[in-house]
Order: sequence, then C-alpha cells, then structure tokens
Amino acid sequence: MFGESIDLLAAIATLAVVFVSFTISASAGLGGSLLLVPTLALILGTKEGVALAALLLASNNVAKIVAYRKTLPFRVAAVVVVMIVVGAALGASLLVKAPSRFVAVGIIVTFALSMLAERRGLEGLRSLSSPFLAFCSGASSGFSGTSGPLKGVAIRNLNLDRHHMVGAASLASFAGDATKTAVFAEAQLLGRESLLVAAAAVPLMIAGTWTGKTLNSRVGERGYAVLFWSVMGGYSVRIALQLL
Repeated sequence: MFGESIDLLAAIATLAVVFVSFTISASAGLGGSLLLVPTLALILGTKEGVALAALLLASNNVAKIVAYRKTLPFRVAAVVVVMIVVGAALGASLLVKAPSRFVAVGIIVTFALSMLAERRGLEGLRSLSSPFLAFCSGASSGFSGTSGPLKGVAIRNLNLDRHHMVGAASLASFAGDATKTAVFAEAQLLGRESLLVAAAAVPLMIAGTWTGKTLNSRVGERGYAVLFWSVMGGYSVRIALQLL
C-alpha cells in the first residue's frame, strides 16, 4: 500500500500511531507530535518523517478547528499565534547555534515553573509569560523540534477552560504546522510514500478528532489538567532522553 520499502505490518503500526496521535491532539489540544514525529522519522527517515508529520498535524488541525469551531478564542489566542509565527521566522535563525543540551534543560525548567505557577494560582505571572513562551516555541522549532511543549504551556497560561484551550491550541498549531509544511513542500521533502500515508490518514483525522473531542467533553476540568500535564510530562521524558 505504501510502497515496497514499507511492509504491511509497518503500515498498520504507522496508521495506528497516527490515530492515537490525532486522538491525543484533539483531547488535550496538542501532543500529536509526541508519538507521530519519532515514528514517522523511523519509518521514512528524519527529514521526510518530520515533513510528513507537519503535513498531517496541519491537516488534523483543520479538523480540530471545525470540531471546536464554537470555542475558538480568536481574540485571546491572537497574540500567541502571532508570536509563534514571528518566533519561527525570526528566532530560529538566531538560536540555531545554541547548544541543544542548554535548550532541553531550559524547556524542562519552564515546564516545572509553569506547573508550579498553576498550582499556586499565580494568574498574572502566567498571563504575562504566555507571549514569551509562544515566541520561544516558534524559535526553538527551528533546531530542536520541541515547539509543542512550549506552545502548550504558553496556551495553558492563557487561563482558558478545556474547550477553549483546545480551540486555541488548534489555531496556534495550525499556524505553526502550516508554515513548516510550506517550507518542506518548497524543498520537495515529501515523496510518493508520504503522500500515500497522508491520503490514508484522512479518515483517521475524522475518527481521531471525534474520539478526542468526546474524551475532552467527559473528563472535566480536573481530569483535563491531568491529561494536559501528562502530555507535557511525556514531552519532558522525550527531551530528557535526548540528553543522554
């Protein structure tokens, strides 16, 4: 189905990961790249895998925007979205020479401080930090591939309920992933196999988004907080492993 280089078992496993990634993304607002990027990089190679992940996540965010169309906080999320785009365009080129170990440690520390601020109720600090974290999210995506966790913390700091949180994350993620997809498409990184995987993933976007939205509606605010920080914890573990 996906070409001679990808056997049937690998194809099924890949599509299963795609579905799980879409479900996580639609329920928590983000986190799709946590499993999707390393899996596709392993199957297709680093560059093409990352490029395909960007295409799939950008397309999935369209489905999420439709699903959460009634809770899209355009005005509240506008600054975060703009800062992510500006950070990706300007910051990545400035930070490309920064040591990866320094960036990874900084991200983990940011998670810890943001979680502490939420637990202590420091709402003013969280709101002020959101644009800065969004800028760093876009900037870091140019060399570390870790824009997801910083983006999540930036949006979490907007103090939104879980429905508007996912809506804001969908808008921000679409902006960032669409920008990366355009760059990768221009560089012709997406081959025939990638396009076939993308076509096969279309029904999974619908199923994953429906499943994730249903889960988001049922968990409640406390349950959503556990879900969100579990995804952030997963990102932290992945980053920590990269330091070894």
